[in-house]
Amino acid sequence: MLKTPLHQHHIDHGGKMVDFAGWDMPLYYKTAEGTGSIVDEHNQVRTCGGVFDVSHMGRLRLKGRHARRLLERACSRRIHDMQEGQCRYTLICNETGGVKDDALVYRMSEDEFLFVVNGSNREKITDHLKSIRGDLVCEIDDRTMKTAMIAIQGPTVMELFSNFSKEIPALKRFRFAVKNLMIMKLIVSRTGYTGEDGVEVILPANMIGMAMKLIAQNVDPNSPDSPLKGTGLGARDTLRMEAAMPLYGHELGEDINALEVNMPFALNMDKDEHELGEPFVGQEALKQTIAEGGPRRQLVGLLVEGKRTARQHMPVLVNSEPLGVVTSACVSPTLAQPIAMAYLDKAHIEPGTKVEIDTGRADKLAAEVCALPFYKAPKK
Repeated sequence: MLKTPLHQHHIDHGGKMVDFAGWDMPLYYKTAEGTGSIVDEHNQVRTCGGVFDVSHMGRLRLKGRHARRLLERACSRRIHDMQEGQCRYTLICNETGGVKDDALVYRMSEDEFLFVVNGSNREKITDHLKSIRGDLVCEIDDRTMKTAMIAIQGPTVMELFSNFSKEIPALKRFRFAVKNLMIMKLIVSRTGYTGEDGVEVILPANMIGMAMKLIAQNVDPNSPDSPLKGTGLGARDTLRMEAAMPLYGHELGEDINALEVNMPFALNMDKDEHELGEPFVGQEALKQTIAEGGPRRQLVGLLVEGKRTARQHMPVLVNSEPLGVVTSACVSPTLAQPIAMAYLDKAHIEPGTKVEIDTGRADKLAAEVCALPFYKAPKK
């Protein structure tokens, strides 16, 4: 399995290691007393702050006089109006309008961008970019193994950063800064995948040990009052589910139409109408879907009755008829209730609609359609 630059750190700090898309990653951390759980780490992030190793995410540098044009072709969002220092969430579609991946675009300069994609899709997206590059002048450099990436998330995180930086807490959402800290060059963005405020930091792989020593000054794994704690993939998944953030292989996939994901902000269907814009791969197929009345299903939330949780791929029934499918599910630590996301026939997506989830057993789970997200961080 692949190992991130923080692999030994995870081992030394009690990480329960699992195979995640070919990477050896911590599911959660055990304390010195042998305690610790996904729920504990989830609640730590919702109330204070957590530190995640997300170095498995793919980091591709696109540089050259046609870098922007290549991303216009690849991304469902407009790129030409991005400012330097701005990040933008986007989908990457195939020719039929299915979703190859979702990604974050960082505009470093006029002709240089950073493209952060899912770790399991890094090679696929690199090949896709090369296949649509044509005669465009753009270098594609996979920086994943040369860099590390950590996420620091939670309601008190920006306050901690204010102790040694005025610029980082002043960043707006989806903005980033390039900082020099001692001998380290960092890219710090106000982004995340938890529904909480916080940052994601990209730095040279050989500097991550020094960075973690600085962070460790605020981490006490055995203290309930620690400002920050190490957090594994388990809590990252439950946090993103509560915030209704889609995940490739669950809510996103090559056979899932981008219009079904119900994120209209992520699809700039008119981007080719601007003199600097270009149609993105899959745009014509999506326009055809709209012309034919739109997608037949839509991503919704489900509040599940009782204590049992659903599982991915379980059918969703309306009046005993299978009209949907579960994509992700868990017991929400914040709501203390089982929740699920599912694709459901558009005739039955109204919040309050009663459905059942077929578990494959004699008894079924009663559930109710609800609006997404399940959780929104309180405004300060």
